[in-house]
Amino acid sequence: MTMSETDKRGDELRRLASLASLAIAVALVGVKLTAWLLTGSMVLLSAAMDALVDTAAALLTFAGVRYAGRPPDLQHRFGHGKGEALAAFAQGVVLGGAGIVLALQSAVRLVMPAELTQVAFGVWVVIGSLVVASGLVVMQTMVVRRTGSAAIAADRTHYIADVAVNLSALAALVVTARTGWHRADPAFALAISLYMLWNSYRIGAAAMTQLLDRELPAPDRDRIVAAVTGCPGARGIHDLRTRHAGDRIFVEFHLEVDGHMSVDAGHAIGDMAESRVMALFPTTVEVTAHLEPAGIKDDRLDDRLPDEAA
Repeated sequence: MTMSETDKRGDELRRLASLASLAIAVALVGVKLTAWLLTGSMVLLSAAMDALVDTAAALLTFAGVRYAGRPPDLQHRFGHGKGEALAAFAQGVVLGGAGIVLALQSAVRLVMPAELTQVAFGVWVVIGSLVVASGLVVMQTMVVRRTGSAAIAADRTHYIADVAVNLSALAALVVTARTGWHRADPAFALAISLYMLWNSYRIGAAAMTQLLDRELPAPDRDRIVAAVTGCPGARGIHDLRTRHAGDRIFVEFHLEVDGHMSVDAGHAIGDMAESRVMALFPTTVEVTAHLEPAGIKDDRLDDRLPDEAA
């Protein structure tokens, strides 16, 4: 399969996952809101709010994936991959806002508890939601492994949280039905809101890593250096720069070769180094090697950057 065919397949998988997420989120909103209205349960309200967040997140994911899938153009020569990271960051903001609102409502209900009705119906709604959300998480996990999509990964985090929310809701309804302790419902809802806030932080932090062009982890950089310096004819490497944008990784470095060899020979070494770096990662990698004669004394980025140990 060629690189372009791989990219197209990845785009198709991301679009399919985003559409499935949107359809399921819309369906769950209606079911959970109905269950909340019938039972008066705060945990079912939290589940309904989480479903509303999932709907907003699914819309953001769908828009972000479609934007990120656009090919490079004259104004975006590196492509549009950061559209996914931007969508993921927006998801984190939406989830955090919902978590704050739910926390405040749960605190009020803890002070002034209310009796629940039709608890059995609520239990069956939660069980059905658990099955659906778990199935979607499995599918999204497969897509993320194939494509490395930041937006789908963020959306999957929402649905993993949804599984946890549903489990907590189920536990709260069972405890309330068995014990008659009506503060169990808002107590569980408050715990769910805190979990939503934690997930909001995680999603936002992961998105900012891409938006701010953070370097790849040190082990990945070490693998790149080893792959390049292992090429026959390579004398060294410096000014290595890496970043992650959506479904692809960008790698740039200065490759040192014998200054007396021909341009053709140096170019062949550069091509080999680029190919070896591309083979290190399962996602699409764009590599740029800049040839320099070994031993040259010039202004280097490595010398201008502060020492990490300092």
